Amino acid sequence: MEFLKILPLRGPNIWTYRPVLEVWLDIGALEDSPSNTIPGFYERLTKWLPTLAEHRCGIGERGGFLQRLREGTWPGHILEHVTIELQNLSGMQSGFGKARETSVRGIYKVVVRSRNEAVSRAALHDARELIIAAMNDKPYDVAPVVARLNEMVDALCLGPSTACIVDAATDRGIPSIRLTEGNLVQLGYGARQHRIWTAETDQTSAIGESISRDKDLTKSLLQACGVPVPEGRIVDSPGDAWEAAEEIGLPVVVKPSDGNHGRGVSTDLMTREEVEAAFKLAESEGSEVIVERFVRGNEHRLLVVGGRLAAAARGESVSLIADGLSSIRKLIDEQINTDPRRGEAEEFPLDVVSIDTNPAAQFEITRQGYNADSIPPQGAQVLIQRNGNVAFDVTDLVHPDVVQTATLAARIIGLDIAGIDLVAEDISRPLAEQGGAIVEINAGPGLLMHLKPASGEPRPVGRAIVDSLFSGNESGRIPVVGICGTHGKAQVARIVARLLKLAGFHVGLASSEGLSFDKRVVDKRDSATWAAAQKVLLNRSVDAAVIENSIETILSEGLGYDRCQIGIVTNLEPVCHFGEYYIETDEQVCNVLRTQVDVVLSDGVAVLNGSDPLVAGLAQYCDGEVMFFAVQGELPALAQHLEAGGRAVLVRDGQIVLCQGEKEVVLFKLAAVPVGQCNQSQLENVLAAVAAAWALGISPDLVRAGIATFEMADVLVK
Repeated sequence: MEFLKILPLRGPNIWTYRPVLEVWLDIGALEDSPSNTIPGFYERLTKWLPTLAEHRCGIGERGGFLQRLREGTWPGHILEHVTIELQNLSGMQSGFGKARETSVRGIYKVVVRSRNEAVSRAALHDARELIIAAMNDKPYDVAPVVARLNEMVDALCLGPSTACIVDAATDRGIPSIRLTEGNLVQLGYGARQHRIWTAETDQTSAIGESISRDKDLTKSLLQACGVPVPEGRIVDSPGDAWEAAEEIGLPVVVKPSDGNHGRGVSTDLMTREEVEAAFKLAESEGSEVIVERFVRGNEHRLLVVGGRLAAAARGESVSLIADGLSSIRKLIDEQINTDPRRGEAEEFPLDVVSIDTNPAAQFEITRQGYNADSIPPQGAQVLIQRNGNVAFDVTDLVHPDVVQTATLAARIIGLDIAGIDLVAEDISRPLAEQGGAIVEINAGPGLLMHLKPASGEPRPVGRAIVDSLFSGNESGRIPVVGICGTHGKAQVARIVARLLKLAGFHVGLASSEGLSFDKRVVDKRDSATWAAAQKVLLNRSVDAAVIENSIETILSEGLGYDRCQIGIVTNLEPVCHFGEYYIETDEQVCNVLRTQVDVVLSDGVAVLNGSDPLVAGLAQYCDGEVMFFAVQGELPALAQHLEAGGRAVLVRDGQIVLCQGEKEVVLFKLAAVPVGQCNQSQLENVLAAVAAAWALGISPDLVRAGIATFEMADVLVK
């Protein structure tokens, strides 16, 4: 089983809309050895990967793949399913795969969904080794392989907070581009984009974020605006901390002024010894230390997004009951860390309690007269943590007055997304009635507690963030014109870009002639590539994109955009594309060009050459409208299209005519403009560009002017 080539298709491709990994697999002599001819193979493979039973395969029911395995299937198909399953077991869900034989005996194309290229590559190689071991009756330990892949997923894939926002954007049809290997993501294209970085956005105020990190400043601003906060001040020594505690009145809280996630926070302090010890703990976690009044009640986190409450969670203290025989360390492992909701990975709503690495827990135990190895008397309740367990959903219980206070606090600090920490005995009552108060405001708050609460209903916080960035039906999309075909693509791209520019758009153009923004050329090399298309869509000044795609680009990289407003197919000469990528037939070439039509939006337009039967046949795959162009305007297929009320750009009696149903508008006479000197293929390029401009809503007068003012070199260039 030899990998001849691995192609990461990062955009829509001949297989699917999503990024995939395509491997060219040579199975050699195994072409004569389907799975049912290899003794013990089925048993070994299913023992190592019992979850393969969930794969429905082409049969369409649970166990479908196993049925194929028993009946006899080939290594390419097996590699597809094993790779998918290793990705699933590692936490990177992947349900899509294909295995297709090529025209060369023993060579297959195997395709799997790839959410992260590095993880998918690793899973692909591991799958091959696993299959070979099963074939040869060699030992294979799946567990360490899955653990390694899981580590890769944690390190390389989007975190759950960012992923939930991206998924919410996808649900709304908003495209996304990951900008770094971390959690910086662009939602939308060009001038209509927004950026997110976990729970921060390009609307998050840098000043607001800085204020939120300064707990003392935050408190003073909130207090000045009438928001209830606990009294307190910054202290500079253990002795000063005790003096502040006496001034405020016991009990008190000691915490770092710029900490987060509850680190270094000690509450309900009653003695000088406790206050001074808490000062040292807080000092180790932040630059300054605050002593403030202790507010009785439960810790709560309210997530405010765009001035609205998106979710709320309550914290609970963590305690254990002594059995009189075991140490506190052992009881923590037996009574607390056995909770299935606790884990070290980010997807767990509650953290594992490690007494040796948790100064706050050590402090709480010491306050009660114990240490980690103490054996408390039977029945004694030992408090391990007072805070840090905010993971119990209470969104539906929050009193409207509390909601108003929290949203006001976020506005005062200046944050579009804020985690409001408040303490109250009953979140369903106004704070003033119970002496509750806001104790902190956090920028970039964690979202996991709301996505996977320890109890209660998960909240769609990702959708709330997306809705705050993109109002109403806004999709974050700019007009994208994609152009594919055998000939004429660059010329069509240049004309369309010119017409868009005349219509007032700032245009990004990526074609085989180079990469440009308006008239500024930034790269003269061939830019009909995935990477060049991405550069256009990243540019915040671009409000219309024109992108040329070669057939090779679709086969080797995938399209550089997820969907387009206009998809143009100029023409098709299949023989020009035979011999590469195992493309050998007209049908296969058409399937490649179909990709350009498949990605046209439902409110978009496919602009197809009506004179080319192969191209015209792609109309059936378009989700949106189809508009034909043709030099010969009397074709039967075009007549049927117009009878159905469709649109077409045709040449009739020496004139370019815009046709819709029975209506016709003469755009101009060919003799009156330079295009009158074009040959037929060049004239078709002009028609394609005119059709795209019409589909984009550019007025006929402007199109006339744009075509008429082209210099001869612009129009006649090959």
